[in-house]
This record gives sequence, C-alpha cells and structure tokens, in this order.
Amino acid sequence: MGTRVGTACSSNVLSTSLRRLVVARAMESGNIERPDIVFAFCTNNVDPIYFFDDIKKVVGEDVPIVGGSAIGTISNDFLCYSNSTVGVMILQSETIRFRLRSAGGLDKDETETGERLIKDILQEQEAKDGLFMVMYDSIKMPPGPNSPPVMNSSSYLLAGIEKGLERPIPIVGAGLVGDYNMGPTFQFCGSSVGTEQAVGLMLNGDFASHYQIMHGCTPLDGIYHQITNIKGPVLYELDGRPIVEVINEMLGDEEWQKERPVDFLTIGVHYGERFGEYREGEYVNRLITGVTPDKKGVMLFEPDLEDGMEIQFMVRDPERMIESARRNTNLLLKSLTEKGSRPLFGIYVDCAGRAGNYLNTGIEEAAEVQSLFNYYNIPLFGFYTGVEIAPLIGKSRGLDWTGVLLVLTEEDRIVIPAGG
Repeated sequence: MGTRVGTACSSNVLSTSLRRLVVARAMESGNIERPDIVFAFCTNNVDPIYFFDDIKKVVGEDVPIVGGSAIGTISNDFLCYSNSTVGVMILQSETIRFRLRSAGGLDKDETETGERLIKDILQEQEAKDGLFMVMYDSIKMPPGPNSPPVMNSSSYLLAGIEKGLERPIPIVGAGLVGDYNMGPTFQFCGSSVGTEQAVGLMLNGDFASHYQIMHGCTPLDGIYHQITNIKGPVLYELDGRPIVEVINEMLGDEEWQKERPVDFLTIGVHYGERFGEYREGEYVNRLITGVTPDKKGVMLFEPDLEDGMEIQFMVRDPERMIESARRNTNLLLKSLTEKGSRPLFGIYVDCAGRAGNYLNTGIEEAAEVQSLFNYYNIPLFGFYTGVEIAPLIGKSRGLDWTGVLLVLTEEDRIVIPAGG
C-alpha cells in the first residue's frame, strides 16, 4: 500500500455537516481506510473546537490532528483565504512513522518550550535520519489601537529544540496566524485544541525530504546599514540615526507608519558575499510589523537581530515573487522526476503577505505552485502563515515573506539538503 494521501478544502463551511463533508471528501480522495495523522487548518471565523470535533467524528477519536489557525488553505484544486475556509490532508502510511507532541507556555519562554517539546518527542523516538515539523502560535499579544502586535519568537523556539538534538536534522514548519488583524491563534495539539503552544511532529521511515525556499524580495539600493540600537524585536537606530527618521526620508512621507505590517519594505540580512551578485537564497528577511506607539522604533517579527549586524532594506516585489515561485517549484519537481524519485506529496507553507488580494496583484503566486504540482500529478496541500521555517545557510530558521515548499519522496533513506 505504501503511503496514501487525501486532501480537501472548502470555504463557507458554516455548519457541522459541511465541515464533516470536507473531511469525508479528503478520506475518499486518498482512498483512506486507516488514517495515521490529519493536517487541518481553518480561518479565525471558523470555530476551532467545533472543527476539531468534526474531524474526530469522521476519522476516529484516536487519530492525531496537527494544524490550527491559518489565513487560508491550498490544494491541487483550491486556493482561498476568506469566507470561513478550512483545509484537510489525511495520511495513511506503512513506511512513515509519526510521533506528535505539544508543549504549552510558549508566550512565557519560547526556548524552554522548545526544550520540553523535543525532550518529550525523543523519549520514545530518536531523531536520527528524520524530519521534524513544528507549528507554533505566532501571536503573543494582538495589536492595540496604537501599537503593533507582539510575536512569539521562532528563533528562540528553534534554539530550544536544537539544544535537545544530538545531531542536526531538517526542521520545517510555521508560525500560525488566523487573520490579517493578527488576532489570537489556536493549535490542534494531537488530541486537544490549545493556544500559546508549540506542536512537534517527528517523521521517520523510508522517505526522503526535499525543500525549496522562495521569497522574491530584492535589495532597495544595495546599501548596507549597521544596527546601532536594537532591543529584542524593537529596532531603534541604524548608523546612529533613528530608524523611523531613516524610513521617513527614504519613502518621502509618514504614511507607512499607519501600516501593520509595513507593506513595501522588509529588513534583509545578507549571508552571502558582501556586494556580490544577488542570490535570493542568501537573504533572510524580517517583516516590520509596525512603528512603536512612541514612534521611536519599529517592531520586527523576530528578535534575532543584534547591535553591530549589517542589514539592507529589501523591496517586496510581486513580479519577482511570482517568478520565483514558478522557477523554484519547477526546479525542485523537475529534478526529482529526472532522478527517478517517487514523490508522495508536497506541503506549501506560504506567507499570508504573499496572497494576491493582500498585494493587490490579482495574481496568486501559489497558483504557480499549484499548476506545477498538477502538471507532475503530485498531491499538494498548503496553508497561509505568519512565519515559515526551513533550513537555510546551514541551520533551520524562521523566515518572513517566504514560501517554503516541502516534498516527501518514497526512498530508502532521508536526504538532508545543504540548505539555501
């Protein structure tokens, strides 16, 4: 039998019967008889507890469920981020083993939460030659009338997880959000629904994991700026000047201060050769979630930048983003086909800031991914997130304004890419 994969998504699912129908369609589409695990996501206007219970009624009470808040979902024939949207992927496998655990208290201490999570996972299942997937609640504190949201840190969470690993393994996952207002989030933690959680899923078995990262941001002017004052996620100064003043001058007005997050600019850290040729995979971007209430600094999605680091201002380029999604997806799927690999399914972890309506482009970059998966006849499931996690330049990192494409193939051993 190998591995069976069933997916289904729908919008306007306001009743129990409609939600259960989506789950039943996923079971039917993959010819699922004995589900091993369910990936499920829903927008914040769908009651998570009701949806969780609906899934259990269809797949069985003992089947673990991972997922939770998402701005939208994606499959081979569906893409939507509005109107009470849900999405489900159900797996049944003789060759992949799954172990799911969760750890609470994320908003109190992300690093300690990561340490507890991986310790619990590894008590019964080793990390050797595996893939670790992690989901967590992005929102620590929703935005106020005059203040940006406060985010949980993926970098601190990943640091805690990595402390418990004897050897590096690929970590892929997401920081979950359920709406563009950055409202409270929730998670499906296997057998319950929770909030301020980190959920880990260890996969072992006869498969290989392959991933591709795409963002499409480009340097605004190529100038490197030095961080001269930063405290946690709040950036105050670049090159000894107030950051708000710098951006005001750069953009020519103060309108950007009303945006949460800021639409046009991101902060980029370049890990390649200084002033070298632009390579998309050498940059890690940080979204600016908004200006602080006192207008003395800007809040970033992550607190992982430090005084003395160099950054560049990056432009969020929709055309380059769409081209990147098309090119990188085709590069990965074509290479797998040419090597004779047998793809089982793909998971697309897609930043909600890349959605067509959000960017006013009228074009969906995820549709490029969708089209290529249909061309190669590979099952696809995806969801829109706040933070994307994948290995990049030697370690797993939280990423912003990024699409992370993960493909599992049926193999005799795991493949750990070099990153980038």
